[in-house]
Amino acid sequence: MKLGLCLHPADLVGFVSPPCDFIEGHIQDFLLPEQPPQAFSKHLEQISICPLAMPAANCFLPANLKVTGPAVDLERLRNYGETAFSRAKSIGLSIIVFGSAGARMVPSGWSLATGFEQYVQALVALAPIAQKYGVTIVVEPLNRVECNLVNTVDEGAEAVRRTNHPNVMLLADIFHMLRNGESPDPIERNADLIVHAHIAENVDRAQPGVSGEDFRPYLRALKKATKCERLTLECVWTGDKYEQAAPALAILRKQLEAVA
Repeated sequence: MKLGLCLHPADLVGFVSPPCDFIEGHIQDFLLPEQPPQAFSKHLEQISICPLAMPAANCFLPANLKVTGPAVDLERLRNYGETAFSRAKSIGLSIIVFGSAGARMVPSGWSLATGFEQYVQALVALAPIAQKYGVTIVVEPLNRVECNLVNTVDEGAEAVRRTNHPNVMLLADIFHMLRNGESPDPIERNADLIVHAHIAENVDRAQPGVSGEDFRPYLRALKKATKCERLTLECVWTGDKYEQAAPALAILRKQLEAVA
């Protein structure tokens, strides 16, 4: 399994030798889906000289592009998806991580069940556009503190199965699972849907090695997700990431090897 870091391509300049296999970018900041082509062109230049591939990106929707509640604008969502996915294809980016807590947060007084239906409707609207450009949207369950909709791997799997489209799949984020108190079992139950993964320690969302988190039960389950080829370290660094990334990834690799 390849290991990556959440980084802007320009951040790689700070590494003498990149310690990861790939980087995972930021959709809003890098693809600029609601800005004109000339604004994106400078990022095309950056990615062309980047020493590592950027096959995935997260932070899909801005908070004001709601997919739940009374102010859903599916036309704006489709237009946003059209631009984001076409630009993703132009740089070889194939995984779009749909976390976006603000966009999917169900507003106070709105039914959670209705919000879930709206979330599925948003995925259904985006799926054919994703297919058109050869990208896959991955549903990212977020812990209950950060969002009130699609919090667990099982709930994410339900949204994926309800969407029923090959370009909408599932992400397993071990940090969010730990924060929720989820066991590794949902990863095994939904292994056929999982195509991407994130990880960080539970305490302070730190990098591996800070609190000595044992990820092996989750990594063992994740290895059963045979379509999941990449695992991204998405953490809040406790110091200089340029110094800490290599040892953190070394710890993660050692744990992965232990469950081989």
